[in-house]
Amino acid sequence: MESRPVHFIWILDCSYSMLGEKIGTLNYAIREAIPEMQSVAHDNASAQLLIRVLTFSSTAQWHQAAPVPVDDFTWQDIQVDGGTNLGAALSLVARELETPPMPQRALKPVLCLVSDGQPLDEWRDGLKAIDATPWGKKAVRVAIAIGADADRGVLQEFLGNPELPVLDANSPKQLAAAIRWASTAAVKAASQPVAGGAATKQLGPAFAPPKLQDHDDDDVW
Repeated sequence: MESRPVHFIWILDCSYSMLGEKIGTLNYAIREAIPEMQSVAHDNASAQLLIRVLTFSSTAQWHQAAPVPVDDFTWQDIQVDGGTNLGAALSLVARELETPPMPQRALKPVLCLVSDGQPLDEWRDGLKAIDATPWGKKAVRVAIAIGADADRGVLQEFLGNPELPVLDANSPKQLAAAIRWASTAAVKAASQPVAGGAATKQLGPAFAPPKLQDHDDDDVW
């Protein structure tokens, strides 16, 4: 049976507030998560996992524009620059969730938003654009809040499901754990065909986000 594509899109905050340890840990955590994503993909032969990366600061741009099979994907570190224009990023993602360019036979896409700040633009316009697309409604959504300054209310609205919590990453160890979860459990959820409805409401207990505990020896942001 021919495999069906699962599009995984990282939506990454690279504003100046991410400078230093935060951006370094994010780059490291995603790079280290790629082999785990490959393992999940190999365990789901009916799904072809494709990776894309979008970054946002004063502007939003594709860091990896074309969907790349996870086995061929190599992480390229992102750098910090400018403010936090989340709305521009969500608008770019929304364009990719139309059919076309998203193929009709695809499985649910995964949208993973990672941010440590508060949006500076009309971010709800971008969110509405995603929600207005057929694939935006079906998407498995994950939101990771880095540090105390992250606007968790915005991230919760992005999730579109009050029962699905934002993952808090208040230290490098927590961020690494959140990235691992987003890279594995969310892909497993997306790889399971579900008829109709928002995928995030159908994840079930097996895909509940982890409770990330701080440790005394962690460097807390």
